[in-house]
Order: sequence, then C-alpha cells, then structure tokens
Amino acid sequence: MTGSDTKNPGPATVLIVEDTVLVRLAIAAYLRDCGYRVIEAASSDEAILVLQQSATTIDILFSDADVAGALDAFSLCQWSRKNRPETKIVMAASPKGAAVAAGKLCEEGPYLAKPYEPQAVEDYIRRLLALQSIEESS
Repeated sequence: MTGSDTKNPGPATVLIVEDTVLVRLAIAAYLRDCGYRVIEAASSDEAILVLQQSATTIDILFSDADVAGALDAFSLCQWSRKNRPETKIVMAASPKGAAVAAGKLCEEGPYLAKPYEPQAVEDYIRRLLALQSIEESS
C-alpha cells in the first residue's frame, strides 16, 4: 500500500531531502502538482525525524547525494534501508563517482543524474511505485 492510511491509501508520499532551497521547492511543487503528498527536509537530520514518525508512511525517499546533516546521504539511505525497508530510495547525484556509489546503494535503479528534469523524477517515482504494487500483489 502507498500513502499514509492503509485503509484509504491516497497519494504516495515522497520525502525530498535537499539542502538547496530553490531546488527543493521546485521539485516539491512539481511533484505536488503531479498528485503526490510531499514532505520536505533540508538535511539528513530532518529526514531522520520524519522517517522515525511511526504514523508517517514514506513511499519514496528522494535525496540529493550531497546533503547537509549529521549523516551523509549514503548513510541516510542505509539507515532507511535498515529501519524503513518498505521505503523506496531514489538518489540524485552530479559528480560521476557519487552517481556510481548511489547506483550500488539503490537496487531498484541506479540514480538520477543532476541536473534532472522534474518529469524524469516523476516518471522514475511512478515506475518504482508500480513495481512495488506488483510485488505486493504477488
């Protein structure tokens, strides 16, 4: 199930972790326009707080590879894999080395190269959620 209520799933929830305000605002607004529920975090610290809230189901963790906070983005994603294994991870990275490392972490698909087009992000999220629905119905 996706969304925040298993009885009435509603839209999928995407947690965006991006410390560049204008980038975060732009992709958040785009995904909201596409019908997703969006939660924004400016750092890994804020993201962990959101992920720890048991009442909040996060379907997709969308993180920049170079994010502020006590944990780097890779550690944040590893934390999520351990503590919220149902959450799909999408990593966005600009340096080629970071993109390769992100690809190794994200088994559902490698990464999105920055700069990315908002439509590419939405398409990627839609594919991950479709795969999740197939897995759940099997």
